[in-house]
Amino acid sequence: MSNIVVPELGESVVEARIAKWLKKPGDRVEVGEPIVELETEKIDLEVSAEKSGVLASIARQEGDDVKIGELLAVVDESGAAASAPAPAAEPKPAAKPAAAAAKGSANGSPADDPRATPTARRVAKDHDVNLGNVQGSGSAGRVMKQDVQAAIAPVAAKAANPAPAPVAARPAAVPAGSRGETRVRMTKRRETIARRLVEAQHNAAMLTTFNEVDMTAVMGLRERQKESFKKRHGMNLGIASFFVKASIAALKAFPQLNAEIQGNEIVYKPYFDIGMAVGAEGGLVVPVLRDAEKMAFAGIEKAIREYAQKASDGTLTLEDLAGGTFTITNGGVFGSLLSTPILNPPQVAILGLHKIQERAVPVNGQVVIRPMMYVALSYDHRIVDGREAVQFLVKIKEFIEDPGHLLLES
Repeated sequence: MSNIVVPELGESVVEARIAKWLKKPGDRVEVGEPIVELETEKIDLEVSAEKSGVLASIARQEGDDVKIGELLAVVDESGAAASAPAPAAEPKPAAKPAAAAAKGSANGSPADDPRATPTARRVAKDHDVNLGNVQGSGSAGRVMKQDVQAAIAPVAAKAANPAPAPVAARPAAVPAGSRGETRVRMTKRRETIARRLVEAQHNAAMLTTFNEVDMTAVMGLRERQKESFKKRHGMNLGIASFFVKASIAALKAFPQLNAEIQGNEIVYKPYFDIGMAVGAEGGLVVPVLRDAEKMAFAGIEKAIREYAQKASDGTLTLEDLAGGTFTITNGGVFGSLLSTPILNPPQVAILGLHKIQERAVPVNGQVVIRPMMYVALSYDHRIVDGREAVQFLVKIKEFIEDPGHLLLES
């Protein structure tokens, strides 16, 4: 017999939720074949069989929360299934609408397409959607949750607006203005986000300071260099890499913002692992640019784009999300003009970027129109004083408004 247990889930992750069993007791499994999907606070992952054989039994059910090392299932390497019967399958509808092109057929497992993300497969299973009929919008045609939902929508609309039934067959009228409620269990990631945001506010002396940055110089540099940069590197030059470089230079000047508190000690870090907050399908994730101080502009831009694509596809790994000494979040991509970012513990500072908007500003005694951005720095006042936080943000402003300084700092 071979036990399948909850594996190591990555830095600071100790618990997961069973999202979906991919095999049932009595099924044949091969080495490396996925057996069960787990949902963690950071990513969804599949646990595979380490030995070939027959899945003899499962120890926990879908929806159960499990911890590292707990037993999930047992594989009988001799090939004999357990004598205990498998849990009875839920009854299926007697028939499916012929017009529902997205629905699965009676043969095979229409919702188990490996091209799809775990979340997409779960939604497909819940709605009996054949993933083979769904066009994927992710990289390499990967089927995303929104693709399945788009396939469901026409069928759901038809079901919600059926042809009028004969008067005698109609049910009793439902009172207008229904106030019915829907309860949906939080995902593991959303539970963790909720808990960590509250903890960040309760366990840190969090304050925020603001400033504004004139983006004229950076936007002018991007415009002048965009053709040659794209020709050399195959991508556009964004603004994120400028703020990553500016942040690293400012962190060197104010190292306590790149530190963390452990007990009664302050741990200063001589390396710069910059987290870039990304809005993913299941909630905010923060992949990390490791040793960002060693990266050129092109390397930063490439890494950010790869992380954004992986977040969209649901393929981020625990390694992508581990660690981080300082975080940058950009609410401007969603249209935010000003916000107060919340700390990403155990980090003690986070930089918030916002929408670039043309505003009238005084320059050399005259009012001119300039592309301006509000920036915000939230910090832990336990180890960062207000003066240092303000000066840090002023440094960011100086580096962005005169990008030539970044060359001297690199």
